[in-house]
Amino acid sequence: MTSRPRSARPTRASRTWTATQSPRTAREVAAVIAPTGSGFVDAGIVGGPPRDAPSPRVYASGPDRASFGALADAGLDVRLLGDEVGEASAVKMCYAALTKGTTAIATELLVAARKLGVYETLVAELRDSQPTQAKRMADAVPAMPGKAHRWIAEMEEIARTFEDVGLTPLIFQGAADMYRLTSGSEIGGERPETVDRLRGVEDTVDVLARASEKVSAK
Repeated sequence: MTSRPRSARPTRASRTWTATQSPRTAREVAAVIAPTGSGFVDAGIVGGPPRDAPSPRVYASGPDRASFGALADAGLDVRLLGDEVGEASAVKMCYAALTKGTTAIATELLVAARKLGVYETLVAELRDSQPTQAKRMADAVPAMPGKAHRWIAEMEEIARTFEDVGLTPLIFQGAADMYRLTSGSEIGGERPETVDRLRGVEDTVDVLARASEKVSAK
């Protein structure tokens, strides 16, 4: 995405990279942009679409981040970080590891429980001993198929981020596989605007359990 806020009046064109990527990927993109003479801002968005809620936070880093800060005048909640490209992406990666990563874990454990024949017992236990987690799972899992196709690459970038600092990439490679399974299932064609709002967590789990059988049969 190219951004040139009028109020900032930059002396050169500035390019703002807001794709969800690892810090290394952000630096690779910045290296491509540099020979053009354009500035480059690494930005990471945390939070959902504003709609009837406050603006999501937009973290920005890199030597040209000051021009991006002018977007605060338009109502965006801009958080300026340091001058290193990749810093904003790092915030996004670690945040998404928690939010979207735990949704993948929740989905997979529920599918496993269904296939092991203990789904009802597990859900009852979660409602008794982990009511906050149980509600989050009930809300997040049915809505997830509409975004699963986008989250595959995001999990892969998180895996890359963690691997680059000496941590295992396997956890989030597995999360990518969970979203890949969902994307290839009969509900994988849904999008946030078309997701079936009447389908609960149990029906979603049943669909994905069937999808996993097809994958294992190949």
